Amino acid sequence: MWPRQPLRRFGLILGAGAAVIALYGVFPDPLRGMFGNAGSSAVPGKAIPAATPASLSLGQRVVAVARGQVGYGSDPPDSYCNKFSAHWGSGTADCPGGELDEEWCADFAAWAWQQAGVNVTYGYGPGQINGAAVSFYEWGIANGQWHPVTSGYVAAPGDVAVYGLSPGPGAVASAQHVAIVMADAPGQRYPDVVNGDDDRTAFSVVDTMTRQAAAYAGHKYYALSGYVSLPQSPPSSGGDRTG
Repeated sequence: MWPRQPLRRFGLILGAGAAVIALYGVFPDPLRGMFGNAGSSAVPGKAIPAATPASLSLGQRVVAVARGQVGYGSDPPDSYCNKFSAHWGSGTADCPGGELDEEWCADFAAWAWQQAGVNVTYGYGPGQINGAAVSFYEWGIANGQWHPVTSGYVAAPGDVAVYGLSPGPGAVASAQHVAIVMADAPGQRYPDVVNGDDDRTAFSVVDTMTRQAAAYAGHKYYALSGYVSLPQSPPSSGGDRTG
């Protein structure tokens, strides 16, 4: 059995005057069937190739990239060894295949943004994105792209949904999970998403869920807290890794 790594979903909210607006909820495991319908099965270390024609919008490219990884699973399957964290050079080097070992929902979302052409700066400085789910929220606050679930914002394809956001003590915030939004149809209320590092269909896999009101993390359900808008930046050749 490969050891599960400690949670890396914590971060520091930087910048004076940033208001923490969060909806945080925990749902017991018996209610899991109420919060989204799974759409994949896990194949450790494997993925369907993604087609991202230039005619697609930026958001559509993000979705195509993310969906192209559906079925990918950590390898070994009872570890967090994955290629997305390895892409960013983040995690513990204890994997037999040269991958890196850490919980990777945020690494996957950052990778999907970058592969689609978003200029992603991966690091641990102010306003940077990293392996902590809360880093997307912090990035959204810093760039005016954060939309609490109570705001009425309708998510667009390629946005990132944030689950289980909590302000925590002082200026420290945490979040439990992030996912790539595929669609948020009018009147649907909750988004269809692609999850990286999900545990519902199998341990630590990429899967799709319809109307995902809550994410399953650490044997609990955490409510949708809000969205981070996809930045409409021009295509890039690869993105940056700092930190």
